[in-house]
Amino acid sequence: MKRSGLILTFLLIAAISFGQKSFYDFTVKDIQGNDFPLSKLKGKKVLVVNVASKCGNTPQYADLEKLYKEYSPKGFVIIGFPANNFAHQEPGTNKEISQFCTKNYGVTFPMMSKISVKGDDMAPLYQWLTEKSKNGVMDSKVTWNFQKYMINENGHLVNFVSPKTQPYDPKIVNWINGDS
Repeated sequence: MKRSGLILTFLLIAAISFGQKSFYDFTVKDIQGNDFPLSKLKGKKVLVVNVASKCGNTPQYADLEKLYKEYSPKGFVIIGFPANNFAHQEPGTNKEISQFCTKNYGVTFPMMSKISVKGDDMAPLYQWLTEKSKNGVMDSKVTWNFQKYMINENGHLVNFVSPKTQPYDPKIVNWINGDS
C-alpha cells in the first residue's frame, strides 16, 4: 500500500513537472517589434529586469549596462522589459524608450517591447516568472520598476531580487560567477 502511494505521488510530481514551461518556451517582441525567441539564450544566465525611464531606480541602467559588458563574455545577458505599471513611469513609445536608453545610458543589452508586468494584462512571461504553478520554483509579485529575475543556463527560474537591489549586489554577482 505504501509503495503504490509513493509511486502515485512520484507520477503526479512528474506529470506536473513535465507540463511546466521553461524560460526558453517563450517568444517575446524586441523593442523594434521583432520576434525574439528566448530559446536564443540557451546556455546563458539571464537577468530579466522590468525597467522604466522616469523612476527613482532609472539610474540603475548605468550599472546594468556595466554588468552586462563585464559578464557577457562569460555567458551572461540582461533583458530589459519596459513597463508602465508603476506610477506611469514608462509612458513613452518603444522608439522613445530605445532612444532614451541609448542616449542617456548607452544601453546595448537587449531591450524588449513595452509590456505589463502585473494585473489582468500581465504578459505571459511575467505570469511564468511570478507563479510557482507555472515556474515550479516560487511565487513572487513584481513590486516596482527594476525588479530582477535570475534565470539559469537551463532556462529555469533561480531567484529574484527587489527593485532597490543594485546590479552589483553580491547576490547577483555571486550568482553570475556560480558562487551561489
